[in-house]
Amino acid sequence: MTVDLSLEPVLGALNYIAIAFFAATGALAAARKNQTIVTFVFLGLVVGMGGVTVRDIMIDAPLFWIHSNALPIIAILASILVWFVPASWWRENMIDWFDAVGLAAYAVYGAAKALEFGVDPAPAVLIGCIAAVAGGILRDVIVGETALVMGENIYISAAFLAAASFIILTISGVPLSLAGLIGALAGFALRGAAIHFNLRLPAYKRG
Repeated sequence: MTVDLSLEPVLGALNYIAIAFFAATGALAAARKNQTIVTFVFLGLVVGMGGVTVRDIMIDAPLFWIHSNALPIIAILASILVWFVPASWWRENMIDWFDAVGLAAYAVYGAAKALEFGVDPAPAVLIGCIAAVAGGILRDVIVGETALVMGENIYISAAFLAAASFIILTISGVPLSLAGLIGALAGFALRGAAIHFNLRLPAYKRG
């Protein structure tokens, strides 16, 4: 099945939301390291564009952000906003919450974009998941932190829930915008619950 995202402003909005919030996490990571505004913007761009780039390469689509002024501008503005907001306003785990928003939105839009380019539903879910975690991985590697995808975090699971919910609802005939909202909210709810209640998945134990 294929979809036409140009007719779905809600799904398009999820793409912009994901870029803004992921860019903000890159800037917040720079803030933790007491970096310059140039580094804020650089990390914001890398993290915000990371998922978009990986997604478009995987589905053999033109790199969307290269052909759109809006996406890098959104990432830059989000990064600069973080620079000017007093550090006392940011909670210690604000990166996690911003990342949760970006993760859920990217997972849904990534899966939708894959459908638009003729990818089958099952691999579309996988593409949504990979697109959702790519930016966070880049951020954590650049700043020398353990990536959120590692360890016992409920992270990839939340991306999978968002993407899979969207795909299943879409196949079932639910309008794309509604399916996208439900999928994104489901993914955010799971990740948010994991952050708030410190939920973890069981880790592998060597016998």
